[in-house]
Amino acid sequence: MPLLAYIDPGSGSMLLQVILAGVLAVPFFFRRVIGDGLRRIRGDRDAAKPADGGEDATPDR
Repeated sequence: MPLLAYIDPGSGSMLLQVILAGVLAVPFFFRRVIGDGLRRIRGDRDAAKPADGGEDATPDR
């Protein structure tokens, strides 16, 4: 009995795109989690504070 299932070029390229997007998205998604964990391991307490002038920043007078 011959096999009738196949992946045509459109399906193959879509599958490749989904796999590549997933592999490339994981580091961006976990960037903060991994960075916070590394800061805890190294003991960098100043690096964990917000540097963008968020809620913890004191106002200039």
